[in-house]
Amino acid sequence: MIRSILDNDLYKFTMQQAVLRLYPDALAEYRLTNRGGTPFPGGLGQKVKQEIMKMAGMGLTSDQKKWLGTTCPYFTPAYLDFLSSYRYDPGEVTVLQEGDRLAVSVKGNWCRTILWEVPLMAIISETFFAMTRPDILSREKIRERNRAKAGLMAGNSVKFVDFGTRRRFSSANHEYLIRDILAMDSHSLTGTSNVHLAKKFGLTPVGTLAHEWIMFHSALGNYSTANAVAMDAWLKIYPGVLGIALTDTYTTAVFLKDFHHRAAIFDGVRQDSGDPLAFIQTMIDHYKTLGIDPASKTIVFSDGLDPDRALAIHRACDGRIKDAYGIGTNLTNDVGTTPLNIVIKLSGCSTGPDTDWKPTVKLSDDRGKHTGDKEELLRCMNDLGID
Repeated sequence: MIRSILDNDLYKFTMQQAVLRLYPDALAEYRLTNRGGTPFPGGLGQKVKQEIMKMAGMGLTSDQKKWLGTTCPYFTPAYLDFLSSYRYDPGEVTVLQEGDRLAVSVKGNWCRTILWEVPLMAIISETFFAMTRPDILSREKIRERNRAKAGLMAGNSVKFVDFGTRRRFSSANHEYLIRDILAMDSHSLTGTSNVHLAKKFGLTPVGTLAHEWIMFHSALGNYSTANAVAMDAWLKIYPGVLGIALTDTYTTAVFLKDFHHRAAIFDGVRQDSGDPLAFIQTMIDHYKTLGIDPASKTIVFSDGLDPDRALAIHRACDGRIKDAYGIGTNLTNDVGTTPLNIVIKLSGCSTGPDTDWKPTVKLSDDRGKHTGDKEELLRCMNDLGID
């Protein structure tokens, strides 16, 4: 199911390098949330454990290391040496199943545990569908869907990236998707978040940072300073590159309070919850207020997209601001069944073994995507003045 250590999203590696440089002693815990409330078949937990054990032997090959160094020049030799010595430790993962309920957690040094999230979700998704054996479309019909989507995007000059590792139907279907698109006479696929597939197909690996980066920084101070501290820390590691900021960890309204001089430094922002059309206007107005030409900045849209929705957003941008699209589950799990609605998020952290453990939460521009302990969520909202 997981083919190599690079069968993961780029932003896990970019964040891992930053953690290694700035917070090498930090500890972290991640937990699975089954947003969709899907009942899991008996025995799934055991099969997931078996797949986790298979990952223990994965390592970075010399060829992969060389490719990363060339393709991703923001990775330092020191980090690539670290990644070469890295091995997944299944002891960091706990999988428990009671009836149809699945509990998954990861705990340990943050610069190690950070790589587990995406492959764990992919394993859970693929195992679920392998066990439930749903009726799915034929390979030919799936190919037609893949090409129709890519054709719609290309025909309207909408560039997009595959963001579909986490909730894919299977690793094989993920690879078929890329093959189907690349076999077309023309397409507007510009890359993939999956580093393994980027290398295999000569694509650009795409990604910057995730919510956990900002969530951790709330533990360094408080919720009101988390966005600013997280952005400044990111700029220390990646000056002039990977300059897309994530707005909605504690709502975009809170984020924008700290996005003034930093708005000129970052290339743009990523929209991952809420109303994308309202978000476009919010960002255009914000840039104009700062004396920044919105047309010089980019919004990356990544919230539950399909090509039709991406096209509607693209028309709304209409040259006013640059746009890009990360399309995930709709590309890699559109086979005639209902994808899982699961996430694995940072649930707690500490800056080192001798510091206090702090719970972490994520708000959102969509209340349905809030995650974390309920009491801590209320405290966070209270601190930020959010109803």
